[in-house]
Amino acid sequence: QVQLVESGGGLVQAGGSLRLSCVASGLPFSTYVMGWFRQAPGKGRPFVAAIDWSGGSTYYTDSVKGRFTISRDNAKNTVYLQMNNLKPEDTAVYYCAADRRPAIRWATSSVNGMDYWGKGTVVTVSS
Repeated sequence: QVQLVESGGGLVQAGGSLRLSCVASGLPFSTYVMGWFRQAPGKGRPFVAAIDWSGGSTYYTDSVKGRFTISRDNAKNTVYLQMNNLKPEDTAVYYCAADRRPAIRWATSSVNGMDYWGKGTVVTVSS
């Protein structure tokens, strides 16, 4: 059974930092592209960041470029999202996802097509 378990969310002031983690089990982690989406209350679930199986290529939505960094440790079956200079508009539930489509396609892919999802971790940024 595949599981993606996120952690690291919390309450932080604007300008602060958080590091999200997602531990995967039950799947050949190093063969999957991993990424993050987020969902604010009452809104959709847009793409945030993705990283290819080797960690050599990363992709971000424009609003987080220069502030967020995605990375992975295949030995630990874990993907990370380092979030710096957080803004109130970053407030959302952050979801980890795993899929085999190329990372470059994630930004334009339907969320319904992702192979696996975690249950999310809540990030709240106060102004």
